[in-house]
Amino acid sequence: MGGLQRFEQRLENLISGAFARAFRSAVQPVEIAAALQRECDNNAQILSRDRRMVPNAFHVELSPGDLERLAPFDTALADEMLHQVQDHADSQSYVFPGPVSIDFEAAEDLTTGRFRIRSAAQARVSSNATHTQVRRARAVLEVNGTEHPLAPPGLVIGRGTDADVRINDPGVSRRHVEIDVSTSVRGSREDLAIEVRDLGSTNGMLVDGHKVTRAPLRDGSQLRVGNTTMTIRVVEEDSGV
Repeated sequence: MGGLQRFEQRLENLISGAFARAFRSAVQPVEIAAALQRECDNNAQILSRDRRMVPNAFHVELSPGDLERLAPFDTALADEMLHQVQDHADSQSYVFPGPVSIDFEAAEDLTTGRFRIRSAAQARVSSNATHTQVRRARAVLEVNGTEHPLAPPGLVIGRGTDADVRINDPGVSRRHVEIDVSTSVRGSREDLAIEVRDLGSTNGMLVDGHKVTRAPLRDGSQLRVGNTTMTIRVVEEDSGV
């Protein structure tokens, strides 16, 4: 029995006939599952002879009507599709850069029975920063849904265990870049200065779309290393950055 046939069988065992009635003339879950597999196949990046990395964050866009019909079953359906994507990845020797997620969204330009899938390779990100440190920081680094405080003297970003912010992205070196943070007092105000510099990485870095080896950062600046894009957020608008 093929993977998609097993997927359909699991759905039949899991959900009552109400599911089939709801989708009789609308988008079919098995079509979405097959499209998720193709999304992995079409976006596989070679890591080695036996390993290929595929997207792990999937957004399924549906017509408003289809999304409304799916709403009572979306959690169960997403869980089954997660299993299906994982089974397909195992059979093809695919690896994910982080946890797999599947979200359903409405798209006004889609009609009943039509759907569209957007995907991204979203690396797992970790650091030793506490929630209190993040909350009190005047500037933070946003990356893949996580926040990391930017405070003097700064932090190192990389894939290695000795990096302050660790990103599970094969395009990121063990010690990829360092963000330097310093303060200076001017009158009654303490100014914050943030700068990023490349640490001799293999693939370099982009700051706001430009390849550089060193650059100042300010609120809204985007830093890209490997397949991962990060954003600088400065809490105080008058911080002088």
